[in-house]
Amino acid sequence: MGLPEEVYGVKKKMNGDAALAALEEGWNQYKENLELRKNKRLLSPIQPKPRLDDDISSLGMSRKACILSIDGGGMRGIIPARVLSYIEDSLQKKTGNPDVRIADFFDIIAGTSVGGLIATMLVTNDGNGRPLFKSEEAWKLIAEKGKLIFRVPTLQRPFAWLRGILTPRYSTKDMEGILKKHLSRDGRELTLKDTVKPLLVPCYDLSSACAFLFSRADAMQTDSFDFALADICRATSAVPGFFKPSKLVSVNKKTLVVGIDGGLVMNNPAAAAVTHVLHNTAEFSYVKSVSDVMVLSLGTGLFDRSYPNERVRKWGAFQWVKPVARIVLDGISDMVDHFMSMAFNEHRSNYVRIQVKQTCL
Repeated sequence: MGLPEEVYGVKKKMNGDAALAALEEGWNQYKENLELRKNKRLLSPIQPKPRLDDDISSLGMSRKACILSIDGGGMRGIIPARVLSYIEDSLQKKTGNPDVRIADFFDIIAGTSVGGLIATMLVTNDGNGRPLFKSEEAWKLIAEKGKLIFRVPTLQRPFAWLRGILTPRYSTKDMEGILKKHLSRDGRELTLKDTVKPLLVPCYDLSSACAFLFSRADAMQTDSFDFALADICRATSAVPGFFKPSKLVSVNKKTLVVGIDGGLVMNNPAAAAVTHVLHNTAEFSYVKSVSDVMVLSLGTGLFDRSYPNERVRKWGAFQWVKPVARIVLDGISDMVDHFMSMAFNEHRSNYVRIQVKQTCL
């Protein structure tokens, strides 16, 4: 059973069986080991029964940290969101449990830009220790609210060509309203601490002139690194020229971040997630090397477009703006994929990358 032939109108490049098979293998190992423990009476009646929403790896079965990484890519985020929705639906059918969520099968989720929004939605706590959103709700939010976020007010449309050159092309008002509405509960804005699993979301911090990684692990240690989830999603998606930078303040008002698009520095956050797991001994003490890590990395599609010399040799800076942005972002993701493949060379089955190729018109 692979991914459907079309993922929001884009043909698949890699079969999705590998990703689903990896999750199914972990689930089968869990059931087999649980039965073995029962037979050996290692699971006493007074111990609480393992729940499905506990991580498979934390149950002491495979002892591997399972990572989900989601690239940035604007509206192309519908692609990984649809993939995750398909996998979640398949897992519900396989386990016979309609309450299964993607977060149940991963120990940490990382995402950049729109991938950061998807990752955040997957781990947001509903107040009862369960994910607030289904994977399906993530792609529907992107599809339904995308036009509202990327719209130019009617009165400004005659001068739309100037927006993005002299001022940010889009207003942030609609985006901020949507994020705060979905990432709040009982009138309170949710923060990094309000997640069911560890979360990693990058941005570029203009105030410190370096990459900044929002991390639940850091938030758990001090309120100085705990930020509102809506503000984090706004910052990692603040593409220069499209949206104004996002000014974030930690919940204790001690840390200031002026964030812009995380894709500029970490469009594919898979390597950052693996590094985090390898060095976070508090949460992942059982991880000693990449052999103890399993990664599912989801891209947002590569543009299949060439640039003939006859066409571009006389281009100036203005004509190169969009192609360069596309080449840089896709190039960053591809290079990280290459490095990951090299790092997992001896444990290739522990790393799965799903990417689709799009025809750019």
